[in-house]
Amino acid sequence: MEEYHVNLANWEKQRENERRRLLMEEVELHQKDEYWWKRLNNKLTERKRPKNMESGVGKWVSYLKREKKLDSLVGHRPTAPPAPKGLYIYGNVGSGKTMLMDMFYSATKGIVKHRRRYHFHEAMLRINEQMHKIWKSQIEEKPLQSTIAGWIMSLPFDTKAKEWLAAEERYKQEVQMKNILPAVADMFFLDGEENEKGASILCFDEIQTVDVFAIVALSGILSRLLSSGTIIVATSNRAPKDLNEAGMQKEIFQKLVSKLEEHCEKVLIGSEIDYRRFIAQKSENQVHYFWPIEKEAMNEFEKKWHDVTGRFGGRIISNTISVMFGRTLEVPQSFDGVARFTFEYLCGRPLGAADYIAVAENFHTVFISDIPVMSMRIRDKARRFITLIDELYNHHCCLCCLASSSIDELFQGTEEGTLFDLESFQFETETEGGRLRRNVLAEGRVSSGGAPSGITSILFGQEEIFAFQRAVSRLIEMQTPLYLDGVSNFHPYFQRQHKKLQQL
Repeated sequence: MEEYHVNLANWEKQRENERRRLLMEEVELHQKDEYWWKRLNNKLTERKRPKNMESGVGKWVSYLKREKKLDSLVGHRPTAPPAPKGLYIYGNVGSGKTMLMDMFYSATKGIVKHRRRYHFHEAMLRINEQMHKIWKSQIEEKPLQSTIAGWIMSLPFDTKAKEWLAAEERYKQEVQMKNILPAVADMFFLDGEENEKGASILCFDEIQTVDVFAIVALSGILSRLLSSGTIIVATSNRAPKDLNEAGMQKEIFQKLVSKLEEHCEKVLIGSEIDYRRFIAQKSENQVHYFWPIEKEAMNEFEKKWHDVTGRFGGRIISNTISVMFGRTLEVPQSFDGVARFTFEYLCGRPLGAADYIAVAENFHTVFISDIPVMSMRIRDKARRFITLIDELYNHHCCLCCLASSSIDELFQGTEEGTLFDLESFQFETETEGGRLRRNVLAEGRVSSGGAPSGITSILFGQEEIFAFQRAVSRLIEMQTPLYLDGVSNFHPYFQRQHKKLQQL
C-alpha cells in the first residue's frame, strides 16, 4: 500500500503537469489566431446557442476532451493492490458486535498505522465538516489576482490569456466540487500530524441509511475507500441488503451494497441473547439509575451527586465547551470532568450528535435529571435522547439518571400513545439542523451549488424499535461493574491524563 500511494502521488503530479502543458499549448495556438479572443468574448452574441444546450456546455466539452487526452498520455488512476476482505458483522441488540469490533481495533494498535474508529453519528459529522471546509475554501470571494493561480501569473502571456487560463482552472474546481465525496474520502485518514499514507483500516459502528444524504455519502465515501485498498470492519443491526427498507435512492444504495458484499465477509451474530442484560443479571450492579421521580429517588440522586463531587473535589461552575463547526455549548453545572444537566436542557432543545459528542468527550461522568417516559408527543426528544445515550456509551461515560420509570418501561409509551403507533417516524435531521449538507442530486453526486437545505430523515417503525432496544440495552450495561470499572481506562478524559503523565 505504501508503494501504491507513492505511485498514486507521482501519477497525480504527472497528470497535473501534463494538464498545465496542454492548457499552455491551447493558449499558444489560440494566440496565433487574431480573431480567437474576439470570438471568445462574443461567442454568445455572434452565435445562437441551441435550445437544448446548457450553460457552460462548451467548457464541459473542452474539459472532457482534455481529460480524455490526459488518460492517453498519463494513463488511468493507479489501481490499489488486492486487500484482505473486511468484515460486516450484523445481528440483534446486545449480541456483541461492537465489542468484537473494538477488540479487533485495539489489537491493531502499533501494528496498523492508519486506522480510524467511527460511530455512525460521528462519521456523518466528519463528512459534513470536511465537505464544508472544501466547499467554503472554493466559494470564498477573492480578488482577481488571488484567483489566478501562481503558475499562471508567471507565464509569458497577456492578461486576457491568463484570465482564460484562470477560468479553466476555476471550471475544473467546479467540476470536482460537484463530485466532492472522493476528496472527502481521501482526507479520512489524514490529520495535522500524519500525512504519510499506507495500509488503512476503518472500523465503522452502527452503519445506517437513515436518509438520502446518508445513502449517497456512505456510497461515495466507502466506495472510494474500498477501491483505494482500505479494509472495512463494520457493525449493523441489519444485513447490507436490508439496510434500506424505505427504498430511498435504490440505484445508489445497490452500488453501496455491491461494494460491501464484494469487499467484506458478512457475519451474522445469530444469538437471541442480549449479553448486556445477561451480564447485568449476573452481577451486583451499582445503582446509577434512580426512579421514579419521587422524594426517595430524588434524595438518592442528590446523594450520588454530592458523593461524586466530594470524591473528585473542586468547585462547581458553569462552563462552555467547544462543539464542531465552531459552535459552543453552555454547561450549567460542571467540575473536574463531571457535569449535570436536565433532560429538557439536553433533549428539549435543537441539539444534535455534535453537541452530545462534545459532552461525552469532555465529561467522564454525566448526571441527567427529570427524564420522562417517552411517547409520540415528545418523539423528537426521544430521538435526541437515544443519540445522547449512543454517544455517552461510545465514549464510555459514567451516566447517572433520575427518571420517571424503570429502564425497561422508559420507551413503552404513555396513555398518549406508544412510540410505535405510526406509519412512518419523521423528524428533521438533528445533525447541525442540516445546515452544512449540500444538495443531493438525483444522480447521486453532492453539489456545492444552491442554498444549504435540511434533509428529512424517515425512520420506519422497525428502525425505531432497534434504536429503542439498543438504548435500553446500553442503559442496563452502563449500571454494571464491568462497564463502570472501565471508565477510568477508556474514557477520553482519563486517556488524555495518562498521555500527559507519559510525556513527563
